[in-house]
Amino acid sequence: MTSDKIRPHHLERKAILYVRQSSAHQVLHNRESSALQYAMRDRLTALGWSEIEVIDDDLGRSAAGGVQRAGFERMVAQVCLGKVGAVVAREVSRFARNSRDWQQLIEMCRVVDTVLVDQETVYAPRHGNDRLLLGLKGSLNEYELDLLRQRSLSARYEKARRGELVVSAPVGFIKAGDRYEKDPDRRVQEAIGLVFDKVLELGSARQALLWFLEHDLDLPVRGKHGETAWRRPSYATIHRMIANPIYGGTYAYGKTAVAASYDGAGVKVKIRRKARSDWLALMPKAHEGYVSWEKAEAIRNIVSSNVPTSRHHGAPKHGDALLAGLLRCRRCGRKLTLRYSGAKHHIPRYSCCRGWMDNGEPRCIAFGGLRVDDAIENALLTVVGPGAIAAAIAAEKAASQRRDQVRDALQRDLEATRFAADRAFRQYDAADPANRLVTGELETRWNKALARAADVEGKIAAHDAAVAPSVDPVSLATLAADLKSIWGAPTTDARLKKRIVRTVIHEVIADIDANAAEIVLLIHWVGGVHTEMRLPRRRRGQRTSTSADVIAAVRQLALIANDDLIAGILNRNGLVTGYGNRWTRERVTSLRSDHRIAVYKPASDGIEPWLNLGKAARLLQVAPKTLRLAAESGEIEALHPLPDGPWLFSRAVLSTSPARAITERARKNPRHPTGSHPDQQSLFFSMT
Repeated sequence: MTSDKIRPHHLERKAILYVRQSSAHQVLHNRESSALQYAMRDRLTALGWSEIEVIDDDLGRSAAGGVQRAGFERMVAQVCLGKVGAVVAREVSRFARNSRDWQQLIEMCRVVDTVLVDQETVYAPRHGNDRLLLGLKGSLNEYELDLLRQRSLSARYEKARRGELVVSAPVGFIKAGDRYEKDPDRRVQEAIGLVFDKVLELGSARQALLWFLEHDLDLPVRGKHGETAWRRPSYATIHRMIANPIYGGTYAYGKTAVAASYDGAGVKVKIRRKARSDWLALMPKAHEGYVSWEKAEAIRNIVSSNVPTSRHHGAPKHGDALLAGLLRCRRCGRKLTLRYSGAKHHIPRYSCCRGWMDNGEPRCIAFGGLRVDDAIENALLTVVGPGAIAAAIAAEKAASQRRDQVRDALQRDLEATRFAADRAFRQYDAADPANRLVTGELETRWNKALARAADVEGKIAAHDAAVAPSVDPVSLATLAADLKSIWGAPTTDARLKKRIVRTVIHEVIADIDANAAEIVLLIHWVGGVHTEMRLPRRRRGQRTSTSADVIAAVRQLALIANDDLIAGILNRNGLVTGYGNRWTRERVTSLRSDHRIAVYKPASDGIEPWLNLGKAARLLQVAPKTLRLAAESGEIEALHPLPDGPWLFSRAVLSTSPARAITERARKNPRHPTGSHPDQQSLFFSMT
């Protein structure tokens, strides 16, 4: 039946039949719907159109406005050119379910006088009533889509709140109805468990990644089709495992939100992570996990605290500065920044300059880090020293009982590669030998599987050859007793020392007392105890200056010894220069010149004002041991600058009454006579 809204000029132009379904699932399974839409061609023929174009480019595309529809845009473009007399769909909701596309189509049809046709009636957009009806239908179509979406999401969210909505399973888990179960592959289970153990042991996801890369171990990942594949690990792989609560046996849903935006290229969809308080569901102990929920949370907190912020110290790094991330300014409350200076860039310096860098404020405080680090180090070793031996023995015992994780992982890889090689052989053996097109390919796969197994065997052999021998408990206890030597050894990792410091010290508040020229440190220990330290603030260059004790020793030794002899005495006592070098004659000469110490010159008359032990003993006519014992007991005044060095006696002191008393006592001692007894007879006859 012909409608009175269809005019001859409409029939002179072609009609466009628009066919659309919202998803690929509907295209494959809702065949009746597509058949009814294509059947609208008969209705157009009955209405009088002979030229009919079918546009079905948008099959499987939603009309909600989130995706680009090439078929709809082509249809609107032809309408704008005035070549279309009618646009047809079984229901007008097939055209659009969003106001933007719908109103655009209606307005273009009104301008060029194109009618819209569905299974019920014909609409003329130039008629006010039809335009009102089309506007209402467009709003209803959009509202219907929102209503359907809200109903679907409400049911989905309610199921998620019960912990029964299982959408997809990450690697290491499989879907078992409405719950998660661990992957039955023991190789996958052990590899994921090793990830959490290493992050907890090393304190950083990056360090765990470097450990896996160092030992050339692969990790499981979820493939495109849901299968488990083994690949070289990346930081994202490890971090996703740590951040996902499912590995801690916890059901979580609603962790992300979708935010759509529109630009000139079209609609862009961005996924943002929501705060944990905004998650829809979080149910600990909902299924079996790879670690406990408490352990998973502890690992997540460790990794999140590795980001340096005002609340977190940041991850320990390779630098020698012991207090990086722990110092806070007492004046402004900001954390102190760290930089290295010196010829080798190994001298740390702490400064509070964030206010100056961010807001142009005046700098607060700054000081060298070597003296501060040394003071904190001594305080720390004093605290942890009593338990060092017990901790060292316990650590060695635990290490000896701990399984070789690398070898276990390689052994599992070897078992998997041998199974793959055996399966490839069975496939090759079951094939017809005459069919070389098949057997040739199967033989190649078998050879590749054998090569992978041989590669893993080589890794195991190399690992076994590189295993370090166990440490003797006796020698370990000896080393633990001298904790300072171990701490200062060049082979001790700086990151390990920083982790120990952060385990014991929560924070250090720093300030400078300008009047006293001191650095004031307030140590906040983890147990709640606070300790205040005051350190003299060094001027530039004082760190590498020679010790005051060495200068005092050189000042005294110069009374009886030349520069060459002084250098030998200093080296014999294990003393070094401010730069850590051995002493030479030239360095002693330079030291004397800097501190205006007179050079040793023998007296022209042979009467030296200062004597060493041997010369002083000959002057008093006593044994050197007698004089040394007297000096050690304080009976006579003497100088002894270094433990392994000479004694110095003033000639003026040797002529005093204490010196004469020592001589008289030595002569009266019957066990140690100073000369021959007058009644002693000689065994030799006189030759005169």
